Amino acid sequence: MPNSFKIPSPNPLLIVISGPSGVGKDSVLQRMQERGLPFDFVVTATTRERRESETDGKDYWFVSKDEFARMIEEDELIEYAIVYGDYKGIPKKGVREALAKGKDVVMRIDVQGAETVRKLAHGALLIFITCEGEDELERRLRERKTETDDSLSLRIATARKELQRIEAFDYVIVNQDFHLDDTVDKVRAIITAEHLRVHQRKVDL
Repeated sequence: MPNSFKIPSPNPLLIVISGPSGVGKDSVLQRMQERGLPFDFVVTATTRERRESETDGKDYWFVSKDEFARMIEEDELIEYAIVYGDYKGIPKKGVREALAKGKDVVMRIDVQGAETVRKLAHGALLIFITCEGEDELERRLRERKTETDDSLSLRIATARKELQRIEAFDYVIVNQDFHLDDTVDKVRAIITAEHLRVHQRKVDL
């Protein structure tokens, strides 16, 4: 009798990169893209002002509050939230198209949004990026010099709270200064291991 055993093809993954402000989430995703890793990177829509170093459509989709309201009304977002007084959300279309093609999807979301995605898509893979501790986190936020004093205080307080949400995630990676490639290697190793699971994650959106 012929052997009918067949190893199934791995399901595409919905990978959420999250963590408090200042831990280097943007840098991790940028280095993943620079290294040409074979993932589809989803761009978040936001109503906040674009910083000088940012590019529309690459770092974020920068939209007006009226346009964001339309996206909510038309049910075009997987999740959305108010973050530091501005709206952020993940458009559904690009995620669904990539998953349908069998491609892994990577998206960067704040901690609150990551937990929302887990409720909507139980098979999502949640990776928490952090730094060495609260003091290091505050130092990084202060050194960015992108906030007013009031905004910085709010961001630091929120980041401290977000550090306590680690239990909602599947994996945690400490993103040490000057070790960005090590962090990216760990993200890639997690994704590789997930594709080798006997019982695959399955994402329904």
